[in-house]
Amino acid sequence: MTADETERKGLEMDARTQAWIDQEDAHLAATIRRHGWAIQYVGGDSCSAPGCECQSDNGPPFAYTIGLFGMGHPELLIFGCPPDHGANVLNCLGDRIRNGETLMAGQIITFDHWPQRIVPETVPNPGEIVFGSNHFYQRPPEASVAVLQLSYDDPAGKFPWEDGYVAPELQPRPGTFRA
Repeated sequence: MTADETERKGLEMDARTQAWIDQEDAHLAATIRRHGWAIQYVGGDSCSAPGCECQSDNGPPFAYTIGLFGMGHPELLIFGCPPDHGANVLNCLGDRIRNGETLMAGQIITFDHWPQRIVPETVPNPGEIVFGSNHFYQRPPEASVAVLQLSYDDPAGKFPWEDGYVAPELQPRPGTFRA
């Protein structure tokens, strides 16, 4: 392959990648307009970006909202849940926020349909985690949207910061995780 062919192929890849990003951005904006927020799940076995060679063993899976910041509320982040479970928790809390509730760091949140309790905690390094939210709001990492990490208790009622918590690797402490 000649240098001209390589350069041309590189430009085609860039155009294809940019088209994919534009489509993803449009889909995200439509979802947020329709529902108030979207959920970004990170983890699992695959990535849909063209040419992505992501590794899934870089820490626990996590999900976060994109759109609550536009309602004047911090985005929400949850670790260690399968996609459907994380989405259920985030959507339930998103509905509460849309209906006027404000989640505060340190409060205990309970659910009718889930036995675990949740305590929101302030994330000191959101710009290193919620890339999708910052991309949507066009904010650099150093001026990141605010984020609350939803830490949940284990079946014995212990939270991740307590001795004997069953799976501390699933819920890193705020400020210790970087995506």
